[in-house]
Amino acid sequence: MILEKFSLRGRSGIVTGGGSGLGKGIATALVQAGASLVIAARGVERLQQAAGEMRAFGGPVVPVQADLSRMEQIQSLVNRTIQEFGKIEFLVNAAGIVRRAPAEEHSEAHWDEVLTLNLKSLFFLSQAAAREMIARKIKGKIINIASLMSVQGGQTVASYAASKGGVAQVTKAMANDWAKYGIRVNAIGPGWYLTDLTRPVFENPERSRAITARIPLGRWGDPEDLGGLAVFLASDASDYITGQVIFVDGGLLAS
Repeated sequence: MILEKFSLRGRSGIVTGGGSGLGKGIATALVQAGASLVIAARGVERLQQAAGEMRAFGGPVVPVQADLSRMEQIQSLVNRTIQEFGKIEFLVNAAGIVRRAPAEEHSEAHWDEVLTLNLKSLFFLSQAAAREMIARKIKGKIINIASLMSVQGGQTVASYAASKGGVAQVTKAMANDWAKYGIRVNAIGPGWYLTDLTRPVFENPERSRAITARIPLGRWGDPEDLGGLAVFLASDASDYITGQVIFVDGGLLAS
């Protein structure tokens, strides 16, 4: 039956940035679909609270504090997931930051900080997870969080736009290299969602109204709006999809 292809019962994996925002919304949907999760982020308190909320849906959820900008913590996260569940069948790279400043004022420190977490750590965590999948002959799923800024320049977000453009391209590159192992790599491109990262824009009345006016569905997204696509991409229902960036933006790019 077709609905069985969407089930994640017995599947285990990692969601980074799982303590809040888009990562939490995606992780909650994966647990509701039956998955067992390790959720990782820097903030312990938020992680523990999020894990407790997700466990109410029945699946095991293990919070792991990790600073993924530190390369040595990437393999530790993978090892912990193997220790907990014995395998990694999917990875969702949702951790990310933004630093806002006009391009002429953007600092090297902020550039390096954003590119390291949003792009470098995404690649090397994907690599570490893929190596486990390859070794265990698991036809896994890797889901990256791209952005409208993968294809638009935005305002005052030069390093973020660069990182998310990179996410779109590295998604395609990994999909090409790992297809022979049965590993599918795709990306979700959220539009304007109300999270901690976008709150400064949302709370600017002029910019918020201007953005909302460009969205055909007439509202900003909620992290829950990404859940269905994340479940689809992590499940058997998407087995013939790889190398794609799928935008979930209320129709903004079409307008």
